[in-house]
Amino acid sequence: MEIKECASLEEVREQIDRIDSQIIALIAERGHYALQTANFKTKGHVRDLAREEIVVKKVRARAKECGANQDLVESFYRLMISRFVMLEEAKIEREGRG
Repeated sequence: MEIKECASLEEVREQIDRIDSQIIALIAERGHYALQTANFKTKGHVRDLAREEIVVKKVRARAKECGANQDLVESFYRLMISRFVMLEEAKIEREGRG
């Protein structure tokens, strides 16, 4: 990862916008896969706390490697996971699987 030194506030904002676009695309992609997990689960069996902790441990390690704030990354992932779980549960409910 190469971070360039910006010469203006506008340039910084352009870089942030570029990164935000990539993050959103990746969240969308992750969401499509997360929703596919609902195809293999039933009502009341969506949340997998052991798996969530594995994911959090991995992203904290990756955050450290990248120089990102580990607590911020963990908080973001915990929120994202909880929202995807809600979407999975809603999908299972809509499909009448239980």
